[in-house]
Formats: sequence, C-alpha cells, structure tokens
Amino acid sequence: MIRVEIPGAGTLEVRTVLADFNGTLAVDGRVEPEVRERLAALAARVRVVVATADTFGTVGEEISVPGVEVRRLTPGFQSAQKEKILERLGPETAAAVGNGVNDHRMVARAALGIVVMGPEGAAWETLRRARIVVPRPQDALDLLLHPKRLVATLRD
Repeated sequence: MIRVEIPGAGTLEVRTVLADFNGTLAVDGRVEPEVRERLAALAARVRVVVATADTFGTVGEEISVPGVEVRRLTPGFQSAQKEKILERLGPETAAAVGNGVNDHRMVARAALGIVVMGPEGAAWETLRRARIVVPRPQDALDLLLHPKRLVATLRD
C-alpha cells in the first residue's frame, strides 16, 4: 500500500493502480525498459492492472512484468469497460493513469487520476478530469513510487 498525508487534502491511500497501455505506458505498442522496471517496483507494493484494447497486439510481450495483470477490452464503450474494472478494484483506493478519451471515466472516479501527456497527446475529456498531468509514464509511476512528490502537487 502507498499512503501519504496531503496537507489540506487528507490522507491518500493507494492499493491499486489501473493504467491504460497504448498512449500511456506504451508508444506505438512499445514500452521503454524504464517503464517496465517501475511497473515491477510498483507491483511489489500495490496491485497493478493494465487495461487495453491492445491495438498493436504487443501487450503480452511488452507487459511481461511479474505481478502486473493485463485486462483486454472488447471493441466499443471502452471507457465504460475501464470504469467497470475500476469499480471492481475499489476506486476510493485506486490511482488511474491514462491519456485517451476512453480513460476519462476511470481518471475521474479514481482517488488519484493522472494523465500522461506523451507523444500521442492527451484527450481534453481526460485532462480536465485529472488531478495531475505529467509528460511521461515514468513520471506518473515515479509519483507513486515516491509518494512525497504528490504532496508538492496536491497540497492546499
């Protein structure tokens, strides 16, 4: 579990991380080694779930990280599918990491919503629902691995 006291905002507890794959953790279906390393470190502390339509068909090989679960989505209404996964995981103790339109519901519902504004950009619907926006997936994962960094951004 990740637990951090945010001055003026209370205690943030994260037991689960739900992340999008393409555009968030991966670019063109490929994950940087540094992202894989961080996912492994995070999976040692909390439950990590990657939700994806697997556009490039690479998630199996790219997210072969012990302790990281992969949930494949079916075509259509993917934002609702991701929200349903989040509901089952417990949104009150979850961090959601995404970038696309189909991530807006999970980012809005999670205790901590993070948007990655990477090479594929980020959808406005998702950006406006996030609590934090970062440039790279490494930065999103580092916020969770080093939770004191969240204090500077989220404190009132």
